[in-house]
Amino acid sequence: MRDEIRSLLRDLPSMDELLQKRWTGRFQEILGREAVRSTFADVIGEVRRDLIKGRINSIDPGHIESEARSRLEKYSRKSLRRVINATGVVVHTNLGRSCLGAGVLENVMQASGCYSNLEYDLEEGLRGHRNSHVEWLLTSITGADSALVVNNNAGAVLLCLAALGRDREVIVSRGELVEIGGSFRIPDIMEFSGALMKEVGTTNRTHLSDYLNALSPATGMILKVHPSNFRVVGFQAEAAREDLASLAREKDLIFMEDLGSGVVVDLGAWGLQGEPTVRQCIESGVDIVTFSGDKLLGGPQIGVVVGRSQILDRIRKFPLLRALRVDKMTLAAFESTLRLYLEKKTDEIPTLRMISQPLKELERKARTLASGIRRSAGLRAKAVATHDAVGGGAFPATDLDGFGVEVEPPEGVTDGSLLESLRKSPVPVVASARDGKVIFHVRTMLEGDNKDVIEVLKNLAGQEGSHDQEN
Repeated sequence: MRDEIRSLLRDLPSMDELLQKRWTGRFQEILGREAVRSTFADVIGEVRRDLIKGRINSIDPGHIESEARSRLEKYSRKSLRRVINATGVVVHTNLGRSCLGAGVLENVMQASGCYSNLEYDLEEGLRGHRNSHVEWLLTSITGADSALVVNNNAGAVLLCLAALGRDREVIVSRGELVEIGGSFRIPDIMEFSGALMKEVGTTNRTHLSDYLNALSPATGMILKVHPSNFRVVGFQAEAAREDLASLAREKDLIFMEDLGSGVVVDLGAWGLQGEPTVRQCIESGVDIVTFSGDKLLGGPQIGVVVGRSQILDRIRKFPLLRALRVDKMTLAAFESTLRLYLEKKTDEIPTLRMISQPLKELERKARTLASGIRRSAGLRAKAVATHDAVGGGAFPATDLDGFGVEVEPPEGVTDGSLLESLRKSPVPVVASARDGKVIFHVRTMLEGDNKDVIEVLKNLAGQEGSHDQEN
């Protein structure tokens, strides 16, 4: 090590000196002295490495303090926080997908704040099964013989393939070998499960004869996969679900479908066509259907398997099921959500309520928000038509006609910098931009969000005004 670097390293502030800074007291109370010490150590270690590698050539004590302070501010806040979704994407994967209704949240609190009969049969006084809390509800809603739940749909797909297709050929169309968000790739999942993937057809056209010609003594399953955000249009074809079910029955194979979003009610009344319901798949002869609970179903993150009881009995005995089991809070939320379907109270499911909002109602909400922004924040704002989206991989080619509020950033502020300031505000707001203006889509804004958006914009506009006066 060169002498000049050794000399600079001696100029690094001592830990005792840093911990005695008055501003650290608040963080030591919130996080503890050791956490503050560790944060300073991390920053000093990074500066030391930069010196040795020649990336910097001087010591800036002010930088060490400001960097440590910035990190401690971040550590002092809850990491998982409420965010205002003003993007117009209803099932927004990055923002937690579906919101839960008030009644559902109340049941979650009851289940998690006290003891429950999670795995206890109150009638028999014996150990019970956690799956029993939702199985009857699922079979009633979907028309399936049997049902079970796991932690998410990727887990459901993996479990079914591992329990039913291990060391057997599983036939799947090349047009359905998709990658879904988070690097969830069907070929990778099949390989990990131990199933032997057998591709048929082409990316855009797969016929029933392709499946028939691919059959061999090693074939165990036929798999149909929801394409999620991927669509092939134009010159394309796929085998009908009913024909695949008939082929599977004739050849004594299992026909499995990964339905993805898990639609359990017909959304056609709201202009959304083309997504089959789970019941329709079961009635078409699919043996087992997997789907998510936190997308179009509008519940918590959960993976569902419904289908023929004799097939699900085999899955129940597979050891992987225990590793994927669902916790009590998720089960409470899912049961409560399913009961809303059974009671025909889907208007109490936020996801469906957002999707089905009448355009006039959205326009009224946008005008109200625009008026509040103009009056309180002093910014130019007006109601504008928008294109919203269902999200979650469902209906990727279908826009939802909506309304939002177009806000012109203060003078000298770009739409990008305003979006960043909104994200970093005490109540984070995630919006969109168009033609240099920031757009707040009201479809996905919940009750009470207007007040917080107006307050955030008011504070940001005030800060910008004070900067202008200083300059």
